[in-house]
Amino acid sequence: MNCHWLFNEDRVWIAKGQASVPVLSNRPDALSGVPEKGEIQMIEAEGKIFQWESPEKIRADFLETFDFDSPRQYIKTETREFIAACPFSGLPDVGRLIIEYYPEGGRCIELKSLKYYTVSFKNVGLFQEGVTRRIYDDLKAVLKTERLKITTIYNTRGGFDTTCIEGRL
Repeated sequence: MNCHWLFNEDRVWIAKGQASVPVLSNRPDALSGVPEKGEIQMIEAEGKIFQWESPEKIRADFLETFDFDSPRQYIKTETREFIAACPFSGLPDVGRLIIEYYPEGGRCIELKSLKYYTVSFKNVGLFQEGVTRRIYDDLKAVLKTERLKITTIYNTRGGFDTTCIEGRL
C-alpha cells in the first residue's frame, strides 16, 4: 500500500489510503525513515483516475462573433452547465461560468459558438484558476475589448467552494 507523509506544526502523519495516523514526533527513534519536510511532494490521487485531454484540445476556433455598434452596452452571459476536468484526478469540475463585457471592440460573442467552445473544456485537465484565465484570454482575443470579466464559481468539492475571477470591467 502507498504511504504518504504529511507534516503539521508539531506532528508527522502517515496517510494510508483514506486514513491518517499520527506519528509521535517527540521521540527521535519514532521518526526513523521519515523523509525531510522539504522532500515531500503533493499526495497522489488514490483509487481510480480518469484520463483527461491536454489544453490543446480546447477549441477556441469555435468562437464566432458578430458586429455590434454599442460600446457602452453592458453584456452578461452565463451558464450553470460548465464542466472541465481536474488534472489531479480527472474528475469533473462543475460550475457556473459568468462572462461580462462591454463590446468596445465592436464585436459580440455568438452564443451557439460559445456553447460549443465551453463544451470543448469537458475532458480537458486544467486547474480551475487556469480554466478561468484561458477563457479570459480566448474571449479577449475575439472580442477585442479590455473591459472583460470572467467569473467561474465551482460546485463545492472536498468541502471547499472556489470562485475565480479574471479581468475587470
